[in-house]
Amino acid sequence: MAGAAYARAALVLALGCALLAAAADAQGDWLKAHATFYGGADASGTMGGACGYGNLYAQGYGTRTAALSTALFGDGASCGQCYKLVCDRKADRTWCKPGVSVTVTATNFCPPNWDLPSDAGGWCNPPRPHFDMAQPAWEKIGVYRGGIIPVIYRRVPCVKKGGVRFTVNGHDYFNLVLVTNVAGPGSVRAMDVKGSKSPDWMAMTRNWGANWHSLTYLTGQGMSFRVTVTDGQTIVFANAVPPNWRFGQSFSSNLQFHL
Repeated sequence: MAGAAYARAALVLALGCALLAAAADAQGDWLKAHATFYGGADASGTMGGACGYGNLYAQGYGTRTAALSTALFGDGASCGQCYKLVCDRKADRTWCKPGVSVTVTATNFCPPNWDLPSDAGGWCNPPRPHFDMAQPAWEKIGVYRGGIIPVIYRRVPCVKKGGVRFTVNGHDYFNLVLVTNVAGPGSVRAMDVKGSKSPDWMAMTRNWGANWHSLTYLTGQGMSFRVTVTDGQTIVFANAVPPNWRFGQSFSSNLQFHL
């Protein structure tokens, strides 16, 4: 009887360890990088950016944002992804704030500076993973005078309010659609469009950042979008844009990706 009880206890322990390991894999391993800051104390200098989100306040991204180095940015494929960062006090106890973390959204690109070595100013040079964070986000984990801090980071699900949003720009035969407020993985892997007068889905191409384009004439048609995010989830946003749309308009859906 004692042997059977021991076996059951061992099995429960093994299952518990397996579940904890699976949970850790789902969150992703902690990785090492460095972080600097830009944009000023109010983060006003972070507006715009290589993902194309424009006014980060209006789009709901606020001041918890970062520009990613080449190694992380992926030519825009990482736009919208969320990262949890902790200052690495094992590497630097002087400029790291203890016991705190911050979660940021990738909204911009930190370009390389080939005139400076990667360990002395060329922080975003390949192959370095680096976060150039909005100053208010950086100061959650680092002491201002430090300027640059070692961090550990990992991908985390993006939590959003409301549904995915679409902004239509461009001109006839060039529809440029900005996708924002994406929950879950945060980043879009593929996108298709279907006009209300069209029987078939048409693949869109990433133009830059979080902007996807189609070269089909869709003026005067309603538009539906089929969006696949980087964890494989796909949602069809039927009739997301009404037929009387105009370039420059934004449209909110009532659908969202799972965390």
